[in-house]
Amino acid sequence: MAGKFITLEGIDGAGKSTHHAWLVAELQRRGKTVVQSREPGGTPLGEKLRELLLHESMHLETEALLMFAARREHLARVIEPALARGDWVVCDRFTDASYAYQGGGRGLDWEKLQALERWVHPHLSPDLTLLFDVPLEVAQARMAAAAREADRFESEQAEFHARVHAAYHARAIAEPHRIRVIDGSRTLAEVKNKLEEIVTSVCY
Repeated sequence: MAGKFITLEGIDGAGKSTHHAWLVAELQRRGKTVVQSREPGGTPLGEKLRELLLHESMHLETEALLMFAARREHLARVIEPALARGDWVVCDRFTDASYAYQGGGRGLDWEKLQALERWVHPHLSPDLTLLFDVPLEVAQARMAAAAREADRFESEQAEFHARVHAAYHARAIAEPHRIRVIDGSRTLAEVKNKLEEIVTSVCY
């Protein structure tokens, strides 16, 4: 079977990172060769750009361009070669995040994001996107309880995260065949049961 490209999305605090390792292990248990990665990042250059994007103030359009520059490198060096080998790729965030954060959160014109998407990966989109969804107050409580310094996206005001949340839901409504919404406020066991159900549907 050819490899598949799975992405995990959600607002900060939605729980996607909690389930990333489990998903990779479950696919491996089912006999898949899995490459796991993240955005921004995924390559040596991408990780350097990640540090800038998460911690340095910059113009909105500079931010979007750097996100897609890191993505192009990630695609060329990691994602496309893995899929060509027949491997499965599980990635923490991809282009949906650009629509949610730069588009929804920061207000960048979606037409500009669409132009970048057509340029950077015109013939490739995820086979499956898992959108972890929680109420904003739950996400904010989780972030407040995290024992680490917040990056500049996580540090944004509640209104920003509300716009990100709404943009993710707009994406899910527009592409229901690809984006599966997961209730991240459920118990870990309940979320894993739902993920197992979805994984079974895409593996066979």
